[in-house]
Amino acid sequence: MKILKIILATVGVAMSSYGLITGTIGIIVPYVLLAMGGMLLVTGVKEFQKRKPNAFTSLIAAGFIIFVAVYTL
Repeated sequence: MKILKIILATVGVAMSSYGLITGTIGIIVPYVLLAMGGMLLVTGVKEFQKRKPNAFTSLIAAGFIIFVAVYTL
């Protein structure tokens, strides 16, 4: 889970940087949101396994971010 979280964060930062450098941030935003939503989903599942109280908030936020990303595609 930790490796997947790091990969998703790196992909999100790389896509954001690419969008800022090339000026195509409007096209890349939904894909960055998908990567960040996936990272938050992995974080929520990891916290849920440890029975932390932040897990539910992370899962709700991940669901909302993924919904917005799919809606804007």
